[in-house]
Amino acid sequence: MSGSYASRLSEYHNKGVCGLPERFDSSRSIQLKIRKLTELVKKSKHTVVLTGAGISTAAGIPDFRGPDGIWTKEQEENKKDKPDSKRKKTTPPPSKKRKREPVVAFDQAVPSLTHRALVHMVNTNNLHFVVTQNVDGLHRRAGLSRDHHAVLHGCVFTEVCHDCRTEHFRDTDVGGMSFSKTGRKCEKCQGDLHDCLLDWEDSLPRFDLERSQQNCKQADLVLALGTSLRIEPAGSLPTLGKEFVIVNLQMTPYDGKAGLIIRAPVDEVMSQLLEGLGDKDWDKNSNEVNIERFWQQPDPIESEPNSSDNE
Repeated sequence: MSGSYASRLSEYHNKGVCGLPERFDSSRSIQLKIRKLTELVKKSKHTVVLTGAGISTAAGIPDFRGPDGIWTKEQEENKKDKPDSKRKKTTPPPSKKRKREPVVAFDQAVPSLTHRALVHMVNTNNLHFVVTQNVDGLHRRAGLSRDHHAVLHGCVFTEVCHDCRTEHFRDTDVGGMSFSKTGRKCEKCQGDLHDCLLDWEDSLPRFDLERSQQNCKQADLVLALGTSLRIEPAGSLPTLGKEFVIVNLQMTPYDGKAGLIIRAPVDEVMSQLLEGLGDKDWDKNSNEVNIERFWQQPDPIESEPNSSDNE
């Protein structure tokens, strides 16, 4: 659950702008914009998608900076706790605690329409690479191979062997933070397994960051789905492509550089996009999913000093 994951992170105050209002395009505007997006996808020889927490809200997982996001609510609670200088200061009793119940636990969440749509687009050669800032594992659970997607902030279901570089994708949260040992052994070489979740100040995995940058530079089209684009270096990745499209309900710091902005729910956009690509029955075999349980990174796990954060 995103609340449980968030509670593992160390204390960090600079979580970016939170709680911006959501904006919605008119039905007619959405229709016209998706028609334009469809043409861009058809023309593109190399398309990349960057995903954020907004694509998983349909699966019941709260985002971080939306109106009801984890960090948004945290900021609201902190404001309530901050003493008002005009009022008599009172100290809350020691037992006072604020508890936010998660909507859905990570291990109970199922891939959304968007997760499934991206797998279909990869399989039909309409999409070539996915970069995700999410830690929920839903891309992989939807059947997307790690050959076709980079995971910038880690995954709660993945533990990695630092000897042979084999990832093990589990059905339950492996626990831990900042590459700590999980207590289990690699099923390939018996090396120690480590979690792969990044804390605020951890460096992004060099292998996945380089793959992301290379694919975005090669891209004719980069589509940013459900992300506020407020955390670097992930936020600026879409600007490396020739064309840059945003699908997000909130404003982002890169709105001025995007060639097209669609203010609509991501699932709605992806459904209409696939219909425009001629794939009306694309989701009929959605129950037939092959989850990749093991995947070996071709390069050693190293990191360079790049700032990291969570979307």
